[in-house]
Amino acid sequence: MNYTHYDYLDLAPGASTARIEAAYAAVLERFAYGASEVGQDLSGLVRRIHAAYEVLSSLDKRRSYDAELAQQAALADAELKALLDTQPAAGARLVQDVPAALRGVVASQAA
Repeated sequence: MNYTHYDYLDLAPGASTARIEAAYAAVLERFAYGASEVGQDLSGLVRRIHAAYEVLSSLDKRRSYDAELAQQAALADAELKALLDTQPAAGARLVQDVPAALRGVVASQAA
């Protein structure tokens, strides 16, 4: 799964600058507390949190990042649409296809 900077700070896109600041502090506090409780090294995750904050707290970097996310989403949507629009291969069975033998048994039981 690919996480975005918004995911690392537990934010919705379009969050205000004040909300970004508060989320950054809250997430760092939560992970600092969790690391001391279980004795884990969370430095990789903390670096990602710092990187997310660096991008989202800068207006220019955030605009660029949001445009990149929008482009990736458009590409994913186009790929999904192309897959859904393709015709099934010739001779492909549909879920509704019931084998003839089963139809005969069901018909005889129903009679």
